[in-house]
Amino acid sequence: MDYITIAVAKGRIANITIKKLEENGLIFSDFKNSRKLIFEDDNSKIKIILVKADDVPIYVEYGAADIGIVGKDTLLETDCDVYEIFDLGYGKCRFAIASLKDFEYKKGKKLRVATKYPNVAKDYFNKKKEPVEILKLNGSVELAPIVGISDVIVDIVETGTTLKENGLVILEEICPVSARLISNKASYKSKSDRIYEIVDCFRRHMNENDIC
Repeated sequence: MDYITIAVAKGRIANITIKKLEENGLIFSDFKNSRKLIFEDDNSKIKIILVKADDVPIYVEYGAADIGIVGKDTLLETDCDVYEIFDLGYGKCRFAIASLKDFEYKKGKKLRVATKYPNVAKDYFNKKKEPVEILKLNGSVELAPIVGISDVIVDIVETGTTLKENGLVILEEICPVSARLISNKASYKSKSDRIYEIVDCFRRHMNENDIC
């Protein structure tokens, strides 16, 4: 039986993913306290590779991994040719538009939007037919409206604490976000049985608050 390779976003998603797989009897004994990037379970013939979140869809699209686990935010921002096959339900948060408490939106006025997710922001405002200028930032976007370089921000929000501590409020929610399982298109055809065995592993151990 050939190995099936899973590209997983480093950090919280990787920790939850490994835990859920271990609940199904898989063993990645050297995962904890290791700087390794590749882990294998020889019995199940499953290989995990840890990569940056933005790179997961690329590894999957080009066949370095059969499947991948990454946040919906990354999938919305990138334009990779993969299948999205399952909502894993963990890593839940949401895309939202936020600004200072006293911000007043004037219909028809061109908004300046600061964000780490320019494609998500552009697509959302285009669908609403609202004119915007997108500022791509890599750091803390909450700072942009405070110092006056943007009217609003588009960002990932989990609890809203960071916004509140910086005097910002949510104006509008765009969409929910959670971890998704994606597949290489060729692998989906040639290894579909094995892929859905892994899907079943996650489904069996979904928490009652997970989305399905």
